[in-house]
Amino acid sequence: MRTFPSLTRPATLCGLLALTSLLPFASAQAPASPAQEIRNQFTDVHRRLLEMAIDFPADKYDYTPQKGVRSFGEVIIHATSGLVYAAKKGRGENVKWDEPNTGLKTKAAIVAYIQKWNGEALTSLKAVPDAQFTKDLSPWLEVLEHSGEHYGQLVAYYRMNGLVPPESRPKK
Repeated sequence: MRTFPSLTRPATLCGLLALTSLLPFASAQAPASPAQEIRNQFTDVHRRLLEMAIDFPADKYDYTPQKGVRSFGEVIIHATSGLVYAAKKGRGENVKWDEPNTGLKTKAAIVAYIQKWNGEALTSLKAVPDAQFTKDLSPWLEVLEHSGEHYGQLVAYYRMNGLVPPESRPKK
């Protein structure tokens, strides 16, 4: 009958610990490519902004922390200007990043606006060949950075209204 070494022996225990320490490396995936990373980050921040636009109470869309600062709804419209720019630039259009004068006032209209341009920007982003991201990250990186700034601003608006942002809520 074959016997196995005791797990109480220091050498056996050290060997098992060494093997188990390698497990994370055995299952690690290759790092994301620049194209995958930009697409993932761009998609994620805009998913969060859209989720906030949908979630924030309609009666608080005019909330502003003080006079002279954009309201919640105005920040969503402003952040969407980046999506408009990215969608058009990504399609190869000659476009400037302008502040939109949408005239949108209701939550429903603002949500529809961000949904439309989020979809168009993601369609443009998906059409960019992966190799392009090793040469030029424009317009994706600047829009990603801009949207991240406004995401943080809207988190503060949630907190100032006694609300918990969707991303900070416990996951079910």
